[in-house]
Amino acid sequence: MTEYCFPRHVRLLNAGDYQSVFNDTSSKVFAGEFLLLARKRDDNQTRLGLIVSKKTDKRAVGRNRIKRLVRDSFRHNKTPLCGLDIIFLARQGIKDLDNATLQKRLNKAWDQLVKKALKPSGPSENKKRTHNNQK
Repeated sequence: MTEYCFPRHVRLLNAGDYQSVFNDTSSKVFAGEFLLLARKRDDNQTRLGLIVSKKTDKRAVGRNRIKRLVRDSFRHNKTPLCGLDIIFLARQGIKDLDNATLQKRLNKAWDQLVKKALKPSGPSENKKRTHNNQK
């Protein structure tokens, strides 16, 4: 049961933590109503930061619902995300999603983030295909 808790060491806590992700983003996932930004870390620790502003939902209960669902989804999916600092940035329209839809989109976004973050840092696949097609 303790593996699904959300202690301080798995959270981005101060402005410097958030700024380092914004300045050195290695992976992004756009999912319409939200954006995930990730930065690789030197260790295997995974941390999450949440940004859900009043623009997304004026009511605190709505913002707290979104944060609760994101934290829960992160706890269940953090194992493959090892070695990343992640920021969840909510956008307008997210308050209109029901819980099940938001969970599905989050699960899909975590999978996309894992694929992007764990991709080798060499030439991208598109460049390889373009280069091979020119021969």
